[in-house]
Amino acid sequence: MHLPRQLGPLHDLPATPEAYDAVLAGVVEQALARLTPEGGLEHPDADDDIGDTSLGVTSLLALAWQRGKDARLPEAVRRSLAFHLRERVYTEDNPGYPNLTVRDSGLPYARYVLAPGAHPVGDWPSTVWALLQAVDVLDLAEGLVADEQRAELLALSRGYWRWLTEATFFNPQEAGNQAIGCVVGGLMLARHLPPGEDEPVRERALALYRDRIRAHRVLDRGALLPPEHGGAYDNNYGPISLSFLAQAHRISGEAMFAEDGDALARYLDARLPNGGFDNGGPRYSEQHSGFEAVLGLRYFGDRIGSDLGRYRGDTHWGRHAVRADGGVDGHFAWMLVWQIQDTTPWHRTPSTAPARHQLRAGSVSVAFDHRMTPSLVEAGGTYHLPAAVDRQHGFGPVLDGFLYCRPMGEVRVRDLHADGLTAKLVGKPVVGRDHVLRHVRSLYVTDGTRLWVTVAVERFDGTPYLLAGLPYAADDGDRVRRVAEGQVAAAGALRLTHPARQGPDHFDARDELTQEQAAFALAADPRGYGDPDEGWRHLVSSTAYEAEPAPGAPEHLHVFAVRYGPGGAFTPSFDGDLTVRTEAFTAVVGPQDAHGVPGLALTGR
Repeated sequence: MHLPRQLGPLHDLPATPEAYDAVLAGVVEQALARLTPEGGLEHPDADDDIGDTSLGVTSLLALAWQRGKDARLPEAVRRSLAFHLRERVYTEDNPGYPNLTVRDSGLPYARYVLAPGAHPVGDWPSTVWALLQAVDVLDLAEGLVADEQRAELLALSRGYWRWLTEATFFNPQEAGNQAIGCVVGGLMLARHLPPGEDEPVRERALALYRDRIRAHRVLDRGALLPPEHGGAYDNNYGPISLSFLAQAHRISGEAMFAEDGDALARYLDARLPNGGFDNGGPRYSEQHSGFEAVLGLRYFGDRIGSDLGRYRGDTHWGRHAVRADGGVDGHFAWMLVWQIQDTTPWHRTPSTAPARHQLRAGSVSVAFDHRMTPSLVEAGGTYHLPAAVDRQHGFGPVLDGFLYCRPMGEVRVRDLHADGLTAKLVGKPVVGRDHVLRHVRSLYVTDGTRLWVTVAVERFDGTPYLLAGLPYAADDGDRVRRVAEGQVAAAGALRLTHPARQGPDHFDARDELTQEQAAFALAADPRGYGDPDEGWRHLVSSTAYEAEPAPGAPEHLHVFAVRYGPGGAFTPSFDGDLTVRTEAFTAVVGPQDAHGVPGLALTGR
């Protein structure tokens, strides 16, 4: 089976003016064929996320007219804009909406579902989206929209802004992408307001970002990130937030948007492997954005000098939102408008600067979590997730069911590049159930094709093994395929184990089940509302590679040695405090320097 959402790298989609004109031409033909007598441009199957969609298609038609002056479009824009102004503006409170601070305000808003009282909690983001569609049309109205209709649209946009910031709680879903989108809407609206009315809206938008978003960022892997549905990062919404930060910086020039976007971009770059696969988040584990991420990945990839476009997006949504039949949906249409207007090129080469939470070279990468434990290992085109044993998750030595990977003190990291090899040494103080402090040293070395992992710890009384990952997925062209094994070799005995028990808290990689499905089965709330990361933490056991200690290790150490990726026999040797010799390199882990960071020397063979 293939994972349903993670398809091709987004930077593989053509981004030339001609390619975008072809996309718009396709939208135009669909829209003109769909336009109802009333002027509606909604997809006939649309139900939820609908309040902004007709206006979104209108904005795409306006952009197409500005670029090509198709004589069929002015009338379609006029009629469809009139439809939104007449049929999709609500001023009576939606029954059951829980987040109002002012009742019966009479201010306009957009509905997530059109029927009164049907799923009203989605009205706040739907109104953000409608505001963004409206200000895009205002930007594109010159020579296209009559003054009277433009004035009505401007008044509606002001009303949307007031409803979002005066009549409701701000950001009621604790969703960073929605909140930053609202700020962008205010910044764009201010540019259309007369002198004296513009600056208060701009200042209010900037204050909301500073005080309600930036001041509440969440720390993960050394980076401060806009919180997303209660968590630090979601692999669907995080790149969308990056796009909103890009637009905020483009239109305002405010340094804080660039600084925060750079931080989020570097974080994403560190967690994202070469192949672009990623998982994890407080809303979705494996659902990826498509065109909604392009602006941010491209804009900030260029700023930080790295190939963020390797992100495997949902290329079913590679150009614009679509329904099941492939027909265009106007949802999030502003992102296509902005990415067409922005001419930043894709940066297509990796950053050469070492990153604390990443090891990357060639087709090999390791992403590390905040504990400097691998969160994803990629080699040989296969992705390994942290395995689970006795409710503990990670990579590391295991003795009597206890996993030694959670640091009790400062984690030391040293990066090194030598003789075409890239290495990272991670040292952790770890306390076991016996309350004895042990020092786990993990050495990661890659030549860009293979990954060697050597883990050393003071010798245990007993027979430990190394928990060496859950084989989960592999590249398969423009798809990601579920797998249950990878290319792994070990110096000691190696076994691939599967859970002895069945049930939602035991993940067997041989089953046709995605990580997201398994995570939501363990989450406290339904899919789309629960936290799959929190659910996944309840996993008791999983498929896992387990490697026994390597023979020939120094007497005072247990040493585990594993190689990921292609290769023949694997017979490393060890001596001294820790010198590692393999078929490709010799590494010497030396004593700590004056600051307590262990030494590392590396030579190729």
